[in-house]
Amino acid sequence: MARAKIGDLALAYKLRWRRRRLLVRAVAKRRQLHAVADRTGTIAPGAILCFATMRNEAQRVGHFLDHHRRLGVDHFLIVENDSTDGTRAHLAAQPDVSLWTTAQSYKRARFGMDWLTWLMIRHGHGHWCLTLDADECLVYPYHETRPLPALCDWLEQQGRASFGALMLDMYPKGRLSAQPVPQGGDPFEALCWFDAGNYSMRRKHDLQNLWIQGGPRARMFFAADPRRAPTMGKVPLVKWHWRYAYTSSTHNLLPRHLNHVYDSAGGELTSGVLLHSKFLATVVDRAGEEKHRQEHFANSTLYDAYYDALTADPDLWCARSTRLSGWRQLEALGLMSRGGWV
Repeated sequence: MARAKIGDLALAYKLRWRRRRLLVRAVAKRRQLHAVADRTGTIAPGAILCFATMRNEAQRVGHFLDHHRRLGVDHFLIVENDSTDGTRAHLAAQPDVSLWTTAQSYKRARFGMDWLTWLMIRHGHGHWCLTLDADECLVYPYHETRPLPALCDWLEQQGRASFGALMLDMYPKGRLSAQPVPQGGDPFEALCWFDAGNYSMRRKHDLQNLWIQGGPRARMFFAADPRRAPTMGKVPLVKWHWRYAYTSSTHNLLPRHLNHVYDSAGGELTSGVLLHSKFLATVVDRAGEEKHRQEHFANSTLYDAYYDALTADPDLWCARSTRLSGWRQLEALGLMSRGGWV
């Protein structure tokens, strides 16, 4: 018992220093960011903020902004990473967007998290902050009628400072390239199918987060080695403090109590889903580019076969695929929960 307690204290000490190192990294990386349109002076107390890093997202960015505006995001703080498709100009023209640009390595900035951590230190303290990728759209119970301020107020009443979500890969029926979506259109009109029941879950000892794997990527691309499949659990919404830091994308963060977005006693906490639009028709062409750039995985060469499979323009649909009909369906399938929010 004494040995276990000593081990826990040692781990806590190690994680505390890890968090401090991440914060120091973020402060150092601030010099890589150059302001294009800094409108942060318009951020009001209590505003809900959204943070993201984007590169060549002209296809999605219009829908991304509109969807999260409808949910109740007041201001977007975005780092644009050397785009060539007009993403920067589109974002700079939006009155509720503050924009920074950098040509530096996304991978060497901890896949953008160093840049976003600095912006959250500078602007996120005391705000509910939603941190997303450009291909993620948050949905949660009652999201059509109860905006984010209502959800955040309820979470605070429950003594919660973080909110979990399952990243749900959405895909079309048929080959990916045959399902085009107009620029700025709703990607989920074409990407309307998902895997409903092939998920595994385990609780990680160190960060105490849930490690969730499954979906079409595990089924199609990592069936021979499922442990290599991407993890799907995220903590995208947090009442931010300048001393917090994400450790791996938004899959987990420190202090680790913020990863407790589940009920360890067997009940349910309110949670959401991140609808993931990775498998737009454009992914077929982008897969070759991303394989060459090697900016998206820590050990990128291990994922060459994954990129090659995407370049082959696969059909991810199968007889067990489920068509999306709404958040109540996702709750009935156990992919999100109302918890006590009724």
